[in-house]
Amino acid sequence: MLIRRVARPMLSAVFISRGVEALRSPKPAADATRHTLEGLSKLPDPVGTNVPSNAETVAKVAAAVQIGGGLLLATGRLPRVASAALALSVVPSSLGGHAFWNEADPQRKADERRAFVTDISLIGGLIIAAVDTEGKPSLGWRGRRAAHKVSEAVAAALPAGAAAGGSLADSEFVEKVEHGLQVGAERGRELAHVARERGGELAHVARERAPVLAEAARERAETARERAAVLAELARERGPELAEAARERAEAARERAAMLADTAGTEVKKQKRRLR
Repeated sequence: MLIRRVARPMLSAVFISRGVEALRSPKPAADATRHTLEGLSKLPDPVGTNVPSNAETVAKVAAAVQIGGGLLLATGRLPRVASAALALSVVPSSLGGHAFWNEADPQRKADERRAFVTDISLIGGLIIAAVDTEGKPSLGWRGRRAAHKVSEAVAAALPAGAAAGGSLADSEFVEKVEHGLQVGAERGRELAHVARERGGELAHVARERAPVLAEAARERAETARERAAVLAELARERGPELAEAARERAEAARERAAMLADTAGTEVKKQKRRLR
């Protein structure tokens, strides 16, 4: 959009100039950052103990972030990430460099207050730029739209007059569907969090039990091989006996079939004589 192409370079210009100035003359930026770091170091643990002590290095890093983030924002590349990084880079220099509450001179205090409010305004603009989706719908909007589509499909499937006036789209059914979608999304996030937490534990248990399971599998395979050998030996031993029994049964079946055939032939002859 044309407005974003114009507004982003305008917003990033001040940060690029500040970053270049801080790299050329790092002492003022380092002094402002030092006051901020001293104040943050007094916070309770674990924040206070993790605050860096080298103010000049922090100032140079913040300047590099301002230059890099400003260029990214101006060119429209990763604008949301660049805006968030620029907003964070303002905090060290703003809190320590414009501490108007420590000034005694009224004019100096007014100037520092004005500069402090200006930085706060810049942070607000960067926050807006960081959450700007460029017109792309959010997940909440997509969920509500999906719920409306479902309700419209149900209304179209109902008999004529049941959904007259499109009242179903604004009924409690839509609210229930939207609530269900929201609950489902929250439940999905909870399950994903639990999976992340339990994943390492389950992997550790699996690693511990893997040798036991492998040993059990090997024992069962060995037992199966032993039983297969026994069955094969038994089959070899009883093979002739079973074959002989099968031959005897086959011979008996043939004799019985011949007997039945003779009986059937006799009955047929008797029936023919009667018919004559």
